[in-house]
Amino acid sequence: MITLRNAQDRGHANFGWLNSHHTFSFGNYYDPQHMGFSDLRVINDDTVTPGAGFETHGHRDMEILSLVLEGTIAHKDSAGNIKELPAGEYQLMSAGKGIYHSEFNASKKDMLKFLQIWIMPNKLGGEPGYQQKEFSQAQGFTTIITPDGKDGTLHIKQNMQLIQLILEDQPTATWTADKNRHYYVHLIEGELSLGNGITMQPGDGAKIENLSEINFERLSKKRVKALLFDLA
Repeated sequence: MITLRNAQDRGHANFGWLNSHHTFSFGNYYDPQHMGFSDLRVINDDTVTPGAGFETHGHRDMEILSLVLEGTIAHKDSAGNIKELPAGEYQLMSAGKGIYHSEFNASKKDMLKFLQIWIMPNKLGGEPGYQQKEFSQAQGFTTIITPDGKDGTLHIKQNMQLIQLILEDQPTATWTADKNRHYYVHLIEGELSLGNGITMQPGDGAKIENLSEINFERLSKKRVKALLFDLA
């Protein structure tokens, strides 16, 4: 079963310096029908004006992933990490028993666009952790996150994987699924078909359950880039 979540149906908050679309309930946006999916709790699609950002604030017991789509994030945290995260790189911060951090648009003239994604951990407490890595933009599937960090992936405190999908010259791809697991697709760019008449535009999401394979098809000449969450 595939359940489509259209981009225009997401929650929305605009604070001037921040324009944010929420796939799941977050902040002042509350919808009991959209509280997360399996261990996936937040997908925020954020646009931040030049020089603005999130002042120092705290988290605990949450795995927080950031993916910059345009611009650069300036990151600073209480564990001593002072980093810049450019477009295309993935950052995974494990809040553990508690961490404070700030995130700002590193540019004084260009907009920052990024996804912030929260995954609920299966292990609470422990020391905070920070990982950052650029991955290949190769076509097809590239595994980004795993529970054990195998093959150079980022490691997460949860029984899940994150897979990057890119379709450019290659028009189709098929992911072998497990009917006992849950899958979520978030489309970043391009036009994508999941079969059965279900098509996706940028910002759309899809819950996928009880399928043995997921078929992806690029619908236009534009490159497709999507995130596939493989969840317990």
